[in-house]
Amino acid sequence: MSNREWGITDEPFFIADLGQVIRQHRRWRVNLPNVHPFYDAVAVKCNPDPTLLRLLAELGTGFDCASTEELRAVLDLGVHPSRIIFANPCKSASSLLFAARTGITLTTFDNLDELETIRAFLPNARLVLRIYACDPDALIKLGEKFGAPVESSFVLLQRARELGLEVCGVSFHVGTGASNASAYVNAIRDARMVFDFSKRLGYDMDLLDIGGGYQDSNFEKIAQSIRGALMEVFPSRTRIIAEPGRYYARSAYTLACKVLSRRCHIAAAVQERPEMLYQNDGVFGSFMNVLLEKEVVHPSLIPCGSPCRLGDSKRARGLHLYSIWGPTCDSFDCVVRETTLESEVRVGDWLKYSNMGGEPPS
Repeated sequence: MSNREWGITDEPFFIADLGQVIRQHRRWRVNLPNVHPFYDAVAVKCNPDPTLLRLLAELGTGFDCASTEELRAVLDLGVHPSRIIFANPCKSASSLLFAARTGITLTTFDNLDELETIRAFLPNARLVLRIYACDPDALIKLGEKFGAPVESSFVLLQRARELGLEVCGVSFHVGTGASNASAYVNAIRDARMVFDFSKRLGYDMDLLDIGGGYQDSNFEKIAQSIRGALMEVFPSRTRIIAEPGRYYARSAYTLACKVLSRRCHIAAAVQERPEMLYQNDGVFGSFMNVLLEKEVVHPSLIPCGSPCRLGDSKRARGLHLYSIWGPTCDSFDCVVRETTLESEVRVGDWLKYSNMGGEPPS
């Protein structure tokens, strides 16, 4: 994009490297060859770009959906219903009716009331019992909201049997941004326990969903532990799936934000403080993880702006200290409290943020 084109564009935008998505898929197949990925399709915590979804569909991934809108988006790509798991343990009646109409049967549950709802609106469901799992160091601990304790699994399976429902497997999610391989290992062993005592009720489970939480930085280490645990406790006939989201999307997307205004130091007393930049995207848009997960981002500068003061045509070089703020009037809308850039930043310049594919869309 030319300087002129940068200058007349006022909206933030993403740049996608779809080749990186393909590289991540190959990396997955090398490290977890027996685990079929179901992309976390259109969840807020992940990237809903239809081009990305289409590519993943062509690569043969399945899709993890949590709402009617997400189911519809994936089905519209031509994805067969058998490649979709409706991975929301607490679903509305209308969403179950939509699943029934479109042939989606694989879905999760973790409570007694959900079984009653499924019996009423999707009686031919193939159910997956979501059990509690948690990495205490995960960025978001999903176990606080979903997942039945292993101790209550027998009661849930017994009620499913009484209602005439099919339970085909077990799922868990250790949390978003997991860092402890032991969390996956412990959850896999817990799932084995549920598989074993389900046989006492006449079930013959054949599916294990090991959830998401995979990070680019420690993927090989986590995958090695998962491979070992699966080889130890699960037979080859069990189908293993997972729900990677950010793993695929995060490193493939770069976000460009335009500097709308700046507040420079005037009084000598405040010279040591960072100067303030105001850009066209913030924590209520693409930088929501700064609020939710305390993520720290550092941009690089794309100089395109004009002098702010008449006669001030030369851009000051050398390191400059800035804080960066979003476009709203909310004082929480701070993207970066303090960051160093390689030269003076001017109004009309652009700031480029890497690894933004796992952020909510603006």
